[in-house]
Amino acid sequence: MSGTEKKKNPKYTILTLLFIGWCLSYLDRMAMNVSIVEIAKEFHLSPSALGIVLSSFFAGYALMQFPGGWLADKYGSRKIIAIAIIFWSIFTVFTGFAWSLLSMIMIRFLFGLGEGAYPAASSKAIADTFPKQERSMAQTVMMSSNSLGGVIAPLIATPLLVWIGWRNVFLVIGALGIIVAWLLWHYLRPENLIENAANEESTNKVPFHEVVKNATLWKLAIMWFGMSTLIWGLISWMPVYLTQVRGLDLLSMGMLTSIPALTGAIGTIIGGRLFLKYFHGRERTYGTLFSLLAILFLYLLFNAPSVVLVITYQSLCTAFHGLVFAIIMAMPHQVFEKTVIGSSIGFINFFGMIGALLAPTVMGMLIEMFHGSYPAAFGYLIACACLSVLASITLVGSIKNNANMPAQSEG
Repeated sequence: MSGTEKKKNPKYTILTLLFIGWCLSYLDRMAMNVSIVEIAKEFHLSPSALGIVLSSFFAGYALMQFPGGWLADKYGSRKIIAIAIIFWSIFTVFTGFAWSLLSMIMIRFLFGLGEGAYPAASSKAIADTFPKQERSMAQTVMMSSNSLGGVIAPLIATPLLVWIGWRNVFLVIGALGIIVAWLLWHYLRPENLIENAANEESTNKVPFHEVVKNATLWKLAIMWFGMSTLIWGLISWMPVYLTQVRGLDLLSMGMLTSIPALTGAIGTIIGGRLFLKYFHGRERTYGTLFSLLAILFLYLLFNAPSVVLVITYQSLCTAFHGLVFAIIMAMPHQVFEKTVIGSSIGFINFFGMIGALLAPTVMGMLIEMFHGSYPAAFGYLIACACLSVLASITLVGSIKNNANMPAQSEG
């Protein structure tokens, strides 16, 4: 019987495809960050306008976090995942046809709307496919794709950019999305989600307005705002910083930026294991320590005297960011009921994407204000990342105190 169930429930195949879906979404985003140097030249963009283009994606992405989570909980992960990937792939292709600054902003906004439904829906798919005791680890493995996508993207997008031009890069990536959407639609069939019925830990449906009262949800959301600001500020502006301030050519920049992305992926995977094995019940120590270390290496990064040290410090910064990211994405599966996991992840990610939305634009304005100087822009990232430290300090006992959150909500 259990052997039959295992055959019918290819959970690791589904996890692999969800992982690939995340890598693809990240490749789409990173293709823009790698291409932005050429796009800025073609459209004659100032730093402020460049920041708005980069932020336009996050405006759509952030707006879709709440609806995406609610739709995944209501209609199931399969439909929302397929629609999201097809929608964002269409607008990835349209990016290659942008003809003006305004068209680029609108296309990237709509692209962000499509991608915005995927985080909550993919987390819902984890909850539908894996038993509760395996979900936190499966979630951190899936989310390590964010950083791994950052490794793959420059290695794929940069050579393509040089060989076929930035417009054709988006046409190629958009076509890949249709294939991934079909594969996930095929494997996320109801009969493959037998854990859903066999291991349902609770039939208690918790209204989302009760979930929002949970203190841990807000702490994780604030932590992700700080860490998301840090990472997306770096991702958005490091290509320009390395080429304009540190003097790297486009191809060298693309290759070097894959190194910090790799350490970020390693940090996320290790972070999931560290948290579950050694820091369960010690969330305050975990979150505070690694947030502070990420901030320290961010500070050292922009004060580094050489490119080698810039990349070294950035790699350490992203590694510790990955450790913090792991706890932010693992804890919801331990704290919240499966019936609201999509909405919970959507809520947390909404705050993270507000940080990601603001980072490129605010940094662009600060760079322009200070006549091309970057210290104020990096200072903004540090200030926001400090919010993660403050929220982490209050995480003590969160899992213990909130493990039975639905029961508490009844009172």
